Amino acid sequence: MESDAKREVWRMVHAERAALVDDLARLDAGQWDAPSLCAGWTVRDVAAHLVDTARTTRIGFVAGLVRARFDFDRQNARGVERERGASPEETLGRLRRVVSRTTTPPAPLDTRLVEEVVHGEDIRRAVGLVRSYPQEAVVRALGLQARTPVSFGGAKETVASVRLTATDADLSIGAGPEVTGPALSLLLAVSGRRAALGELDGPGLSVLAAAAS
Repeated sequence: MESDAKREVWRMVHAERAALVDDLARLDAGQWDAPSLCAGWTVRDVAAHLVDTARTTRIGFVAGLVRARFDFDRQNARGVERERGASPEETLGRLRRVVSRTTTPPAPLDTRLVEEVVHGEDIRRAVGLVRSYPQEAVVRALGLQARTPVSFGGAKETVASVRLTATDADLSIGAGPEVTGPALSLLLAVSGRRAALGELDGPGLSVLAAAAS
């Protein structure tokens, strides 16, 4: 039986997917082709990636990784190609159909929040949209990134040398010179999004900037 804690995480994940579908429905063709904050991917590519990860099962992830010869980037690229569809409308339709899915790769459940929040910002910031994310979703995502090694897309090694303190949440993690700012900006920065660095401050900012490069 699924625990209340898991149900709550899935509730937040589904809410973020639904909100992104609503935002994407407002875009024109040019915005779908705009470069996202995720290096090398357009807005449409990121949406296709979110479709792919929402459909991924534990067994399917392992099988796909084997086919990609254990290259995560190749596996992700194949997923984007598979789920882009023939048009932005088709990509959006596919994303709409996976909003309520509860399948996941073999990873902590909070990775689904990292995916939805970080990639949601990859898209929204590229086209000038703003979302007020639930604080709990952002804090949980940031906490997971702080526990996850850099080799798996996290920031464990980074927070071993810098302290992250949120100005809008009861959160302070890591050790070393401090970096302060909104929790969302901290999450984006430790996830390699340099666009968020200008929203942060503190003596540890140069350390964080070097890690995000």
